[in-house]
Amino acid sequence: MNEQHNPWFDTAVQQLNDPQNQRVWSVIVSLFGDLAQEKGAQISGGALTRIITPMGIKPEAIRVALHRLRKDGWIESARAGRASVHYLTEYGRSQSAAVTPRIYERRAAAPSDWHLLVAEDGTGQATLDEVLLLPNYVAVNRTTALGHGPMPRSLNDLMAAEVSNIAVPGWLKTRLFPKHLREACAALQQDLSRITPPPPGLTPSQTGTLRTLIVHRWRRVVLRHPDLPASFHPADWAGEACRSQVFQLLDQLPLPALAALDELPD
Repeated sequence: MNEQHNPWFDTAVQQLNDPQNQRVWSVIVSLFGDLAQEKGAQISGGALTRIITPMGIKPEAIRVALHRLRKDGWIESARAGRASVHYLTEYGRSQSAAVTPRIYERRAAAPSDWHLLVAEDGTGQATLDEVLLLPNYVAVNRTTALGHGPMPRSLNDLMAAEVSNIAVPGWLKTRLFPKHLREACAALQQDLSRITPPPPGLTPSQTGTLRTLIVHRWRRVVLRHPDLPASFHPADWAGEACRSQVFQLLDQLPLPALAALDELPD
């Protein structure tokens, strides 16, 4: 199948392209996290170009983004004959692995073992700020954090209290799921709902393009809010419906073999 003349593919790419300004380096991080996260996995420069350019991103922008990622320690590049290959560094793999469970979790976590940490205004603020860097804590206000899991025992300058029942007010739901995030999630859900099932005959590169677009947009939603049960969600939060559509489409676009990405279509 000719990659340049596939109406379904062209329409799907147009539908999935991020409506916000794309950061090419971030797209590449999503691509490697999905297609080539394992140690030893490599993607050639040619394959990278074939996957990304259908998104409207020029090869020059890809080269600039790769330079930035190499400078930041995310990616290494090497020569393989007359071609170049790119792969995640140990740092890049560790960073990708840290967020992979959240991105690919098919069911949102529903923790029930809650506790509150309260700092004296000013005195314990630094300690509370450190706690809030952990993924299982969210800020209620500048002196209070809500967490799930075992309650810490060594934070002597914070008041800690286990919570058996939580009533979540609207103002906290809005703070945890702000309007711009709700709108981004709703837009992704709407775009996914317009895509018909993939036809047979998509090339590995086309599959890579579509998976990268889906994962990239979902990543920009799911990593920007805490992992919280439904009782914390605003009424217009489309996150779980969106999650279901993301994986329904990804299941129809199985991961291509890395070697197949270098096979040119007839």
